[in-house]
Amino acid sequence: MIYLNILLLLLYIFLVINAFMAVMLDNRQPVKTIAWILFLFLVPVVGLVFYYFFGQNIRRERRFNKKSFGELTHKPMMQYVRQSTIDYPEKYVSLIRFFKMNAIALPFSGNAADFYTAGRDFVDALVDDIGHARHHVHLEFYIVEDDGVGRRVSWALAEAAGRGVQVRFLYDDVGCWTVKKRFFRRMEEMGIRVAAFGPVHFRRLSHRVNYRNHRKLAVIDGHIGYIGGMNLADRYVYGEKGGVWRDMHMRVTGPTVYGIQQLFITDWYYAVKELISAAEYFPEAVPAVAPGALVQIVSTAPFGKWPTIMMGFNRVIQNARKHIYIQTPYFMPTETVLESLQTAALSGVKVQVMVPLKPGGFWMTWANESYYGDVLKAGAEIFAYKPGMLHAKTIIVDDDFCSVGSANLDFRSLGQTFEDSAFIYDTDMTTRVKQLFIEARQDCIKIDLDMWNGRNLRRRILESFVRIFSPLF
Repeated sequence: MIYLNILLLLLYIFLVINAFMAVMLDNRQPVKTIAWILFLFLVPVVGLVFYYFFGQNIRRERRFNKKSFGELTHKPMMQYVRQSTIDYPEKYVSLIRFFKMNAIALPFSGNAADFYTAGRDFVDALVDDIGHARHHVHLEFYIVEDDGVGRRVSWALAEAAGRGVQVRFLYDDVGCWTVKKRFFRRMEEMGIRVAAFGPVHFRRLSHRVNYRNHRKLAVIDGHIGYIGGMNLADRYVYGEKGGVWRDMHMRVTGPTVYGIQQLFITDWYYAVKELISAAEYFPEAVPAVAPGALVQIVSTAPFGKWPTIMMGFNRVIQNARKHIYIQTPYFMPTETVLESLQTAALSGVKVQVMVPLKPGGFWMTWANESYYGDVLKAGAEIFAYKPGMLHAKTIIVDDDFCSVGSANLDFRSLGQTFEDSAFIYDTDMTTRVKQLFIEARQDCIKIDLDMWNGRNLRRRILESFVRIFSPLF
């Protein structure tokens, strides 16, 4: 028995050393490397298990080869889309060109949009659009539940399939871990093509579980697109534990729907190896309004050469001259984003960050709060949404730019998951999103520096301890 224990101990030491070496040789951001090393050291056994499942770097694996994957799946859009000459706003020319060159994100003008902060309004609009579909419906969501909302949408999709509409539904396998497979089988029996993104099987668990598809988007007939932060579940409509759920989703019409369609086609190809390339998925785009808004649909993925959304956020923050308004459920910014916010606030730009008062588990609350002091000391303001969960992911800059998408302002969204964001260069749309921010601010508690400095010692220690591991959340 003693020899067995010694053998197991030696095996564990070997695995930990191997994990240490793998973490260091990956050449990640130093803050992530240190976080993983500390976690492996401070949390024996459990830390090793978590690293095996969540920490391994798959960016170099063949199946995540971005060059061949991206070039193949962008062929359909490039074949059918013809861009007209667009006058870019001078302030954002370099950002727009960066996305075109490095994320194959084409800018389109002539777009109109509706914005939804309540789940009921979003689901009503989506179901109505599905009811009027004539050719195809493409849905992609991180989470769909077998509850009232999930079943309502699935019935609408089934009705569309019954009248000959092509219906495809893509969900994230980990995001829907708690959903019984019979829910998806029922959808298939009703004529809906259903696929799981990154299905997790035990033999491949360590290679797949950490890199998830966090997108929430839809395309109807190539003319209507949805993008934003809402999933398909009751809590996005009714809230949790008696509180409300405030989010942000965008329904867009106009040429930029091409960009949302291309995201779906890319992810569908990854999931089922079927390339959707017919011309009818890219119908001739008619501007919704003239001149309409200029919009780019930007995506990021764990195999990407550049963290495009994070770099875009940095750029617009650095370009700000008057104010920056941010909504995010999880505020754990990377060092570069944090420094950009601090620099803006110290330069006299009004910086306001809105977060939920209680973002989830106690560890998430402590992780969020550990970053408040960094921006408060620079002169920024923190607003904590009190009525319930604030799940919106928006950035508003100077009344001429805003973004709406799936990416939280945290390490995972900005570097490890498949995300999207609509970068909008338009005064009218930005003003509308800004008004929604101001509306939500009325239901917030303002956290100032004096209040923050009044925290007790126990709270400060807990926040500081959890912050060490925030790059892993």
